[in-house]
This record gives sequence, C-alpha cells and structure tokens, in this order.
Amino acid sequence: MKKVTRIFKALSDPTRLRVVLLLLERELCVCELMAILKMEQSRVSHQLRLLRDAGLVEDAREGRWIIYRMPDGVKEYLRPLVERALGDDGSAAETIRRDRAAMELCLRSEVRKTRCPA
Repeated sequence: MKKVTRIFKALSDPTRLRVVLLLLERELCVCELMAILKMEQSRVSHQLRLLRDAGLVEDAREGRWIIYRMPDGVKEYLRPLVERALGDDGSAAETIRRDRAAMELCLRSEVRKTRCPA
C-alpha cells in the first residue's frame, strides 16, 4: 500500500506530472528539462528526486551527463493510466502540446551539448 501511495503522491504535483509525460516520450537530462519547463536546476532536480524515490524515474550516467528515464515496466502501466486520467482535459492537452513543442526545440538546438556543464 505504501508504494502505491508514494506513486500517486508523486503524480499529484503538476510539475512532476509534466516531467513524467516528457519522460514517457524520451530520456532527458536536467538541463534539457530546465529548458523545456523553464525552471531552475534546483527545482527540476528536486522533482526528479521525488519521482525517483517513488520508483517512477531512474538515472544513468552517460559520459558527463546524468540521463533520466522511465523504467520500461513503469512505462507499460503508467502511460495508459495517465492518458486515461487526463482524458479530454483541454488545459492539460495544451500544456502537453507546449511541452512537446519545447522538447522538440530543445533537442534540435542540442541544449545538452551547449548548456549542460562539463
């Protein structure tokens, strides 16, 4: 019961839910999430820590970057749950659309190579 409570508590925050939706699409580093969400590093890192503590996100070092991703097993059960919960919420759809557009711009501009610390 504690694990389920921790998962739903982690998903109850709009910022963490946005991060989850982005990580359902692809793996990202902190600097990419900062650019997409337009948030400071400390705030993004805090949200990632809470998601990791809930078992929803994992990190792995790739060269000089720490990459955050959603474990495959989590993706399998979380994607349909989140999609169904969001349903036809117009404001959520607009936020998701903006975040995905920002992610595409971030990836095209190679933020990881230009803005992440070495």
